[in-house]
Amino acid sequence: MVKICNLASGSEGNVTYIETENHKILLDLGTTVKYIKEKLSELSVALADVDYVFISHVHNDHIKALKNLIKKYHPTICLSPIMYSELEDLKNYDNIILYNDKVILDDTEIDIIKTSHDTTDSRAFIITSDNKKIVYLTDTGFINTKYFSKLSNIDIYLFESNHDVEMLLHGPYPKWLKDRVLGPYGHLSNKDSSVYLAKLIGPNTKLIMLMHLSQKNNTEEKALSTIKQVFSEYEIDFSNISCARQNERSELIEL
Repeated sequence: MVKICNLASGSEGNVTYIETENHKILLDLGTTVKYIKEKLSELSVALADVDYVFISHVHNDHIKALKNLIKKYHPTICLSPIMYSELEDLKNYDNIILYNDKVILDDTEIDIIKTSHDTTDSRAFIITSDNKKIVYLTDTGFINTKYFSKLSNIDIYLFESNHDVEMLLHGPYPKWLKDRVLGPYGHLSNKDSSVYLAKLIGPNTKLIMLMHLSQKNNTEEKALSTIKQVFSEYEIDFSNISCARQNERSELIEL
């Protein structure tokens, strides 16, 4: 069995919990340690029992808790060599895996692919355990088609749907920030995300959770209506779609 729970998702912080038979894993550490500890306790999980942390990139909304977490706890921190070179907080930490494109943890395999974001290195994760697959993909301006085969027919998609383009264009962001979000190193719009998912989901797909919704340039209603419209255009009958939230964990999902 595999368990999944998004603890927080958005520009203020991102954390997702994955539990396999032998491991308790966090994907990103973008909130406070206190928040992570509280949300895990709601799942009857102790933060001290988390044995692996995977970092997708080094923006603060994905690593905020890192410095304080490693003062008290000792999980294995998994990140790329480029990310490691940028994090002074880890220089004296002795429990690190520097990943490239795959990490194998006995019962769990994590395939790691490159994303396109305005940082020196950013990644997405495809987690396989007990013949179940989960994709965790946020913070990217586009998805390289060479990864489509790896991303196809996944059980659960945790997948960015950051902004509604019209809300963004007419919203409060300055022009340079709008251009950044809309550009190839920014974030996936609702429409972009929906079209990608229409091409990727398959008969094994059980749930789509839309991630990293902008609080200023998106709403759950717009994200959900967009994907429903796109799926209708592609003649896809799939309705088990939810939205991750910034300050509220998702339900615990069991596969």
